[in-house]
Amino acid sequence: MTPFDNTLALRQMVEAFLTLGGRGSAVNHSTYSKPKLLALGGDHSLALPALRALNKIYGGPIAVLHFDAHLDTWSPSKYPSAWESAQGDFNHGSMFWMASNEGLILNGSSVHAGLRTRLSGEGWDDYDDDDRQGFLRISADDIDELSTSGIVSAIINRIGTDVPTYLSVDIDVVDPGLASSTPEPGGWTSREVIKILRGLESLNVVGADIVEVAPIYDGAGEQTALVAAQIGFEIITSWVGKGLKDMDDKRIDQSVKMATKDSESTRDEL
Repeated sequence: MTPFDNTLALRQMVEAFLTLGGRGSAVNHSTYSKPKLLALGGDHSLALPALRALNKIYGGPIAVLHFDAHLDTWSPSKYPSAWESAQGDFNHGSMFWMASNEGLILNGSSVHAGLRTRLSGEGWDDYDDDDRQGFLRISADDIDELSTSGIVSAIINRIGTDVPTYLSVDIDVVDPGLASSTPEPGGWTSREVIKILRGLESLNVVGADIVEVAPIYDGAGEQTALVAAQIGFEIITSWVGKGLKDMDDKRIDQSVKMATKDSESTRDEL
């Protein structure tokens, strides 16, 4: 992928996601009817090409579950530039705004989690824009009253378990004392984020990303990379666990149907 041209890079990412997402599944099972996509970054703007591809793969808008310190639903106009351009509109804080305006995000079924963002102006315009894009906002402080289980319940109640969902994890949802990221103190611990993710296995997550991990800013113990790797492990194992559970449920349903059929046959013979 080219590092020199945003427009070309965006097109390359969309085509790559479409190619990967259009492949047949290795397992002939309803949970794995299409491949799951997990992207690692890097810049958070990669969520836009992922959503463009998933929109085509699933034939409609996708719910977004967004773990982040920041909204990332900002209009490009919130990023003033002396050299405005279409390329400049596409950045790591505007990608969900662009996705929403393209009809890629399911309005009313999406969630921000872990917010502690500063606003771009003196008013509440940022929140008004976010409301129009249909996001529920869960702040980092909400965990004090709701606990991790309350956060999980709020997310599931908002999204449901059937809607195709894109999970986007910006590493700065974790407090900067535990992971080097955008310096927004007051974030969740890695343990809290992992606990919440483990409670969301019932969601229909069809794609995910882990972004804004910058090794150059990591500590000597590589704590940020370790947290990101564990989050990736949690996402992948949740897919595997959900698939195995669904396979077991299907086997049980088939066994019950066969037992019922045999019972009815025996009764008819009697």
